[in-house]
Amino acid sequence: MARTGSVLATSRADDRVLPFTKALSAVIVPFLVLAFVVLYVFPGQTARLFAWPIASTMTSMTLASAYLGGVYFFLRVLRLRRWHMASTGFVAVALFASLLGVATILHWPVFSHDTVAFWLWAALYWSTPFLVVGAWLANRRYAAPPEDDEPRLSRGAARVVGVVGLLALVQGVTLFVAPTLMIPYWPWPLTPLTAQVIGAIFCLGCAGLVSLRDNRWSTIELLVQVAMVMIVSIMVAAIRAAGEFDPRRVLTWLLLAGFVLVLLGCLWLWLTMTRRRRVPA
Repeated sequence: MARTGSVLATSRADDRVLPFTKALSAVIVPFLVLAFVVLYVFPGQTARLFAWPIASTMTSMTLASAYLGGVYFFLRVLRLRRWHMASTGFVAVALFASLLGVATILHWPVFSHDTVAFWLWAALYWSTPFLVVGAWLANRRYAAPPEDDEPRLSRGAARVVGVVGLLALVQGVTLFVAPTLMIPYWPWPLTPLTAQVIGAIFCLGCAGLVSLRDNRWSTIELLVQVAMVMIVSIMVAAIRAAGEFDPRRVLTWLLLAGFVLVLLGCLWLWLTMTRRRRVPA
């Protein structure tokens, strides 16, 4: 009997991506696309088109960049056959959405309650965390153990990815928990609400922590690609909103250097590991 149960468990642990997870991804994508267009193409029109008026176009476009990364991530999920490639991304998305849901409650008077955009925002961020966590839990039952011949990061590379993820998480938590402390040092103008929004975006970097316990390249490949999409979009936004930056603030240059280094590191890692790949993902 025990042997039968073991065989059954092994047959179920095929690392599949469940239909519910793909359906959820398909439903989320159009909302992300719409938000990206509004915030990135029309960053100065948020009072009319978005859930609340955002004075800083850099803030609008940074949030849009996170949505663009989300579009890429969930579109890729639709075609994935191995759950572990997206698992950590779902954890990061759940944290991001939960923080924005909390921020909505904390700054309720700031939002434009008489707009459709606000109620779409509220509905998404009060439901998405539960749906994403539900998808993660459901898929987790089918998670398969690593295969011996899978391409892996070196110990040093895995630690670097993990440390970058930890630093992003610390930065994000600091912005979210103590926004008024960070506002005077931030490169562009923030309000308590937008500081927490930017903090939630940085918390997406927590996905990198997975490399400290799972150094398979397939586990972080999609996350690396999403990071590159987001960073390139943010850097283009920085050029468009250059006038909003304060060059006298040290964090302006530290943040720029950090983004450049992370982008170059992601590109190097992706190119290096792609060349080493021995089996299709």
